[in-house]
Amino acid sequence: MVPIVYIYGTSKLSLRSRSQMDDEDLVKTVKYAKKHGKKVYVAMNIFAWDETYEEIKAQAKILNDLQVDGVIVSDGGVVEAVKEVAPNVEIHISTQANTVSYHTCNFWYKNGAKRVILGRELSKDQINEIMKNKPKDLEIEMFVHGALCFGYSGRCFLSEFLANRSGNLGDCAQACRWAFNLYAEDRNHLGELMPLDTDENGTYIFSSKDLCLMKELPEIIQMGVDSLKIEGRLKTQYYVASVVNAYRNAIDAIYENPENYDYTPYLKELEKTKTRGLTTFYFNDRNNKDFQDYSGRQYNSDYEFGGKIIQKMDDKFLIEIRNKLSVGDTLELLIPGQIKPIEFTIHDLWNDETGEPIPTVNPGKVGQKVLLSIPFEGKEGWILRRKK
Repeated sequence: MVPIVYIYGTSKLSLRSRSQMDDEDLVKTVKYAKKHGKKVYVAMNIFAWDETYEEIKAQAKILNDLQVDGVIVSDGGVVEAVKEVAPNVEIHISTQANTVSYHTCNFWYKNGAKRVILGRELSKDQINEIMKNKPKDLEIEMFVHGALCFGYSGRCFLSEFLANRSGNLGDCAQACRWAFNLYAEDRNHLGELMPLDTDENGTYIFSSKDLCLMKELPEIIQMGVDSLKIEGRLKTQYYVASVVNAYRNAIDAIYENPENYDYTPYLKELEKTKTRGLTTFYFNDRNNKDFQDYSGRQYNSDYEFGGKIIQKMDDKFLIEIRNKLSVGDTLELLIPGQIKPIEFTIHDLWNDETGEPIPTVNPGKVGQKVLLSIPFEGKEGWILRRKK
């Protein structure tokens, strides 16, 4: 299995306009990933205005020259542009395209798609129907975890309407997460608005819980889905490392012993990340109504991102910190390929420049570092979780 790197693409042409990536950054990132033997899929999944196509074709030419492994697109016009300018690049249809039937899968296949990422609104019965009737060599990808959207597969105009920031051009203000005040109006007294009871923040009538299909993984694997997708829009390294590691270990456990799959330890790991309430959305039941989160809050009161290992220096590790660390704190070391983290207590901290012992360190600047003794072997990039 070749590891895959998903890249937002440049800020203007993907649905991640705040990712601050230009063409030069894109080239450097793709070359770096390729050098390390990774497959690279690049998102170019905006719904494009006509005036954008010159830039789209220029970027597609760059991607073709870089020999990326796939480009993720939503717009039929962009598909045509990629086919014309980047004939050697696989076309993957984004979830933004709202593919919810095998008929639509067939359409995209006939128009050059190698893979389709399904809309999140499907039930397991509908996905099964797609898997049975799609073209044999069309790959299917589906979401199993992460934020859900008030709009249809993320195709929403609310942010544009309220904040002049288009979610379809990568600048979603997440207006569905805002607090709203509600009013009632008597038809006999039009214009006289009476506020309805809410808390001090209003009410979050559009906000959804986060998708989680950890329990359902055996069924999904049995369907023959080719790829499972985790939504991680502008998430921290800690979130991505925690969630991907949990799903990777769960999938491996199912293949090793499908009859005795126990989702409990993997779900426990997911609950240590900052998340909203969790829901299976429509996967098990299209009549399910348990997917709205009226609190509007993300929660995790027990754990936070402590830092990551930069390198080993003699008997100490250089750590880039993300939250306050103090002698006496409990940390967990997340180990790739292992579901249970290793817990230890901080006994000593040292200033990374002077080597002087210190009792605590605060993230006062970007890239703040500290020297830390870890009673286990660790590697560059491994994540440390702090227990509050």
